Amino acid sequence: MPDSTQRKLAAIVSADVVGYSRLMQADEAGTHVRLQARFRDLVVPMIDRFGGRLIKQIGDGVLAEFSSVVSAADWALAVQGDLARANADEPDAPDIEFRIGVNLGDVIVDGTELYGDGVNLVTRLQEVAGACGVCLSDAAYQQVRGKLQAEFLDGGRVALKNITRPTQVWHWPSPNAGGTTPAGAVVAGAPPRPDKPSIAVLPFDNMSGDPEQQFFADGIAEDVITALSRFRSLFVIARNSSFTYRADAVDIVKVAEELGVRYVVEGSVRKARDRVRITAQLIDADDGNHLWADRFDGNLDDVFDLQDQITEQIVVSVEPEIGARERERSRRKPPDNLDAWELLQRGLSHSYHINEKDHLEAIRRFREAIRLDPEFAAAHAYLAYSFWVAVLVGYAEDKDRDTATARAAAELAISLDPNEPVARLALGRIHIEAGEIDLAIAAMRTAISINPNFAWAHFGLGYAHLYGAGRANESLPHFDAALRLSPRDPWRWRELMIKGMALRALGRHDEAIENCRQACQFPNRGAFPHIHLAAALAEAGRLAEANAAINEARRIQPSLTLATYHEKFASMHETAWNSIAESLRRAGLPE
Repeated sequence: MPDSTQRKLAAIVSADVVGYSRLMQADEAGTHVRLQARFRDLVVPMIDRFGGRLIKQIGDGVLAEFSSVVSAADWALAVQGDLARANADEPDAPDIEFRIGVNLGDVIVDGTELYGDGVNLVTRLQEVAGACGVCLSDAAYQQVRGKLQAEFLDGGRVALKNITRPTQVWHWPSPNAGGTTPAGAVVAGAPPRPDKPSIAVLPFDNMSGDPEQQFFADGIAEDVITALSRFRSLFVIARNSSFTYRADAVDIVKVAEELGVRYVVEGSVRKARDRVRITAQLIDADDGNHLWADRFDGNLDDVFDLQDQITEQIVVSVEPEIGARERERSRRKPPDNLDAWELLQRGLSHSYHINEKDHLEAIRRFREAIRLDPEFAAAHAYLAYSFWVAVLVGYAEDKDRDTATARAAAELAISLDPNEPVARLALGRIHIEAGEIDLAIAAMRTAISINPNFAWAHFGLGYAHLYGAGRANESLPHFDAALRLSPRDPWRWRELMIKGMALRALGRHDEAIENCRQACQFPNRGAFPHIHLAAALAEAGRLAEANAAINEARRIQPSLTLATYHEKFASMHETAWNSIAESLRRAGLPE
């Protein structure tokens, strides 16, 4: 390090104006004059008064250093109070509201300037502080804890832009945020978004003109909140907060900012005699775009049954849309700027492609996520699932080693988070391959009890009954549940194919053929849907079509034989194996 520079631990603050560009666009000259007066009369003089040093003032922001974190936090709180009073003295002018971050961190001192990670972090804390708010890093909070009259609230671990790992933050809930506020809503010091997709479900509008129907509208929204909360991948705002926005019209972008969420679900209920119509839509608050919208009609004969049906339909549409949106976000970000959650999403986007290159890339991304956050249970869970898939489809160089890796990763994920459903699913699939069918069924049922809407676990339970126990009839309801719960799943071909396998085993050949033909339409389906289609066609006596399906399977995978097929499914129950082997011979699959 050059002689002119040194390192030290510093208490630093960063502050800027909320909505500065909007204020300048509305009144450039007036905003400039008023803002400079705030800096000249309030912000900068108070830095000196609290024992601080102004590092720089650029545009609408300042960076300052203080002798202690307590002094820095005291300054931040005092400034927010004085700025609120200055806004009140100008009732006819738009409020000029600041947001402030406070950090205790390592910095590089070069003359009068400060650089380094400590400065980078404080600017990111300022960005998530919210209008009139103050946001502290955990290092700063530990220094002021119990030393200030102001109360700071736990904001959890959040993903901050260009900061590698999720950061624990603490918020001061200012009473001074401007704008109209629904009763009970927390606006000031708006919370930052957590490090996973965040969503709020607003109360559904009752458009029936019948106050008695309000309970039905509220019931739909409340059930959607409960159902979405079962997804470990989502951060869902509690009813007590989202239901404070009961109004004729709300600004979705403002609501999302106040609640610290990216996605919002809103809807309406309209009743006419004994019929009811529900509309619902999912909105990305970042750009205001509608990601999904639908309409549901039903009969009020059994209002609670109708409520359950509509809730399920909304949830199974919303959750996949959010997942697809998050994976797309991760693909658009530069690889060097990905945090652990985004690395997980990037890995998932690769895992949906059925080829070895993408599969290995998915594993690499999951491992990167674990390196950034070793306690990230979901990353361990998906790593386990990926190693199991590698064994299943033939990518594993050493099946025993990769199976052991998958089992260890799943067990570690469960130890970190016993309610991580993907880990239970992965362990269940490993149990199936090991012939531990009772354990497999128990693992799948646990995953479903954690999240009843987890389509992969329903499929896994059906697969355990069919593949592991040879009980085709018991498997069908679980395959139907998986298909219903995930209508746009990139792995849907798998559910259709295996359901077709169960239908064929039950002698329902036309249905089996239809399911397998649908599976064959997916671009990433591989050879096996054609194999199962061939077996169903052969049993239906349509040998020419069966042979054509075998030829297509071998075009995709030239090495495919009855022996290599059996090797892939070595632990298949004897009943299931015997029911398909002879049909594949008749279809023309070489031994």
